[in-house]
This record gives sequence, structure tokens and C-alpha cells, in this order.
Amino acid sequence: MDVSTNDGDTIERATMRKVTWRLVPFLMVCYFFALLDRVNVGFAGLQMNRDLGFTPAVFGLGASLFFVSYFLVEVPSNLALQRYGARRWIARIMITWGLVSALMALVVGPYSFYGMRLLLGAAEAGFFPGVLLFLTYWFPSQYRARIVAIFMTSIPIASFLGSPMSALLLEMNGLGGLKGWQWLFILEGVPTVLLGIVCLFFLTDRPSQARWLSEAQRTWLNQRIEGEAAKRKAIGHLSLLQLARNKYFIVMAVVASGASAAGTSLSIWQPQLLKTFGLTTLQTGFVNSIPYGLATIAMILWGRHSDRTRERRWHTAVALLLIAGGLGAISFAPQMIVPIVFLLSLALVGAYSFKGPFWALTSSWLSASTVAAGLAGINAIANLVGGGMISLIGVIKEATGSFALSLLPLVALTTAGAICILVVSRSEARATPPAAAVTV
Repeated sequence: MDVSTNDGDTIERATMRKVTWRLVPFLMVCYFFALLDRVNVGFAGLQMNRDLGFTPAVFGLGASLFFVSYFLVEVPSNLALQRYGARRWIARIMITWGLVSALMALVVGPYSFYGMRLLLGAAEAGFFPGVLLFLTYWFPSQYRARIVAIFMTSIPIASFLGSPMSALLLEMNGLGGLKGWQWLFILEGVPTVLLGIVCLFFLTDRPSQARWLSEAQRTWLNQRIEGEAAKRKAIGHLSLLQLARNKYFIVMAVVASGASAAGTSLSIWQPQLLKTFGLTTLQTGFVNSIPYGLATIAMILWGRHSDRTRERRWHTAVALLLIAGGLGAISFAPQMIVPIVFLLSLALVGAYSFKGPFWALTSSWLSASTVAAGLAGINAIANLVGGGMISLIGVIKEATGSFALSLLPLVALTTAGAICILVVSRSEARATPPAAAVTV
């Protein structure tokens, strides 16, 4: 069924508005609670480290082990999502992830901490690339940077709201015979389980199955998505081994590693860095939320600008350089809380503004047959590097006593990523006239 140009424009606006409002807010809520389960260990560490006698190296290793199992399970999980459907597989991920997160309250020492973090990584693996893959089924390429950016505001929002929330939960210390950090894990894990159950009834795997769209809307969306999938990609159909050797895949993994390592490392270590300025736990929670509030606004605006100009390359590289500049300047800044929070804000604005343009660029380079494994592989490698960086920061901090010095490997990694994306994507860059803004 073909539609005329005028009818097509009308159907496009109505379809994309309905798809956006149906899927994106719900996925954002799921990701928000999932992220709380992932990063709340940073706040739990303010009490847990003292209660259980964890050194910075022990805590850093435990926090990073999450990413080892995450790396191992990520690609198989995304291939399972492609086979069994997003509705069932995302529900499975969230239910198991929430249960394991709540059971973190049972940690009694280093080895149980290490074990639970490994289980949590395996349970969570596949959610983020699974949602990215799911969004490629529903959103044409011209919408993806802004949609991914809007969806991924859940990351800074989780820290913006989760920081004071986690700090308040720590104040429940002693209630019912439990420590504050135990309440933190329990009360932030249970909602994820409940949302996972809701996924089974709310999500729709493909546009062709969406009874909440009209027949004309389903037809238009299927034609658009299938038409784009048929176009030539920089990375065509490849086996997993061929994919691992592809230059675009390798570069994208390196590039993603810098931003992922910066965002993840700061989510784990930033509360403890801020605590060194003599703040109370509650004050730390509120101050820690400031950079994430700014990053939330910036990543939406940056993603929309990338879509409007149809430019991905420089939008990705500039964000990486902002991370490097913000973290690198911490070594030279006055060691006072205002300049440090300002520089952390710059780094986090870069880390989160990066995501919309980068993942839109990545999905445009992957063929339909490679996108599931490609997205998962890039994300898995990035998270493995990020996990290693968390541990490295702990080792450097313990050896030197300096948070500023421990952040310098992140500066090097993000600078290298910016150079890589500019060099390798140059041959793929196209001079495309700015597109008219599309309201969703």
C-alpha cells in the first residue's frame, strides 16, 4: 500500500508522535530504575566500605567485576532478544536484574561482594543494546539521535534524582535491624522487578504487531524501516569473527569506551570525591546531582541539534573532547568544591551528550543482519573497559591518595576516541543540507 507525499507527511507526523509517546516514556522509566540498581553501589559505598572494611582497591575491584560478566553475556543476550522478542527478553532482564540488586543487601565481605556484582552484570547484560536494537525497529534513522538522547536522559536523571534519594535511604540506618546501605539495595531493586512484569503486557515487538497503530500507520512505518534497512551500510553482513576485525567496529568500540568509562567511573567514584570536601552524606547527595541535572538538559539539546543538522561525526568528537578537558583540568584547578563541581559538570555534559549522535551514527553503519551483534559488541567492550577503569581509579587513588591523578587515564582514553572518530569517519562523512526540524 503506497501513500501520496502529502498523506505520507501527515501519517509520518501522527505515527512518530504516537510511537514516541507510547514507547519512550515507559522505556525511560524502566532504564531509570535499572540504572539505580547499577550505580547505587557508589552511594552504598559511603557506609558499606566502613561497615565491611573495604579498601578503595577492594571496592573498585568489586564495582568493576560487574562489567566482566556483563561483557561475557552481552552479545548472547542481544541475539536472544532478536530471536525471542523485546517484550519477553527485556522483561526477563529487568526481573532478574532487580532481584539480584535487592539481594546485594546480603553482602557480608569482599568475596560475597565480588560474587553478587558478577551476578548483577550477567543479569543486566543486554538491556541497553537491546533497547537500542528495539528502537531501530520503530524509529527511522532521521529520528534516532534525538530519540536515543531522550531515552538516555534516564542515565543522568537516575543520578540527579537518585543521588539525594540514595542519600536519604542511607539515613534509614538501623531501621528494622538493617543498615542504611541494605535498605538502599532493597528499596531500589524491587521497583525494577515490578516494571519487568509490566513489560510483558505493555511492549510490542514490531510495528506490524501494533494494534494501537492504524493500518495506514503500520504500513508507512514498515515501509520506511524496511527501506532504510535495505540500503548499503558501512558494515554489511558479517560473522561475529569478521565483525570483531572490522575497522569500523573496532573504532566504534574504542570511541564508546572513553565515554562509557567516564560516565560509569564518575557514577561510582564521584560521591566519594565530593565527600572529601567535608560534606555530610545528604549534602553529598544533593551536590552530586548538580552535574547530572545539567547533563540531562545538554544531551537532549545536543541530540536534537545532531538530528536537525544530520551531522554525527563532530557532535561525537566534541563531546569526547569536553570530557577530556573537564577531567584533565581537575588536576590544575583549585581544590575547592565549586570549581571541581563545575569541571565534573563539563565532563558529564560531554559523556551524556555523546550518546545520541554516537549511537545514531553506529546504527547507520550496521546492516540489519549485523545490528544486534554489533550494538551489543560495541557496548560490551565499552563497558568492559569502563569496568577496568573503575578498578584502575581505585588502585591509583590508593597508591597516590589523589582523585585528580586517578582520572588522567580517562583523559587519555577520551582524547584518543575523539581522534579515532574524526579520522575513520572522514570517509563516511557526507555534506548533507540541514533538514527541516521534525516535531515529535
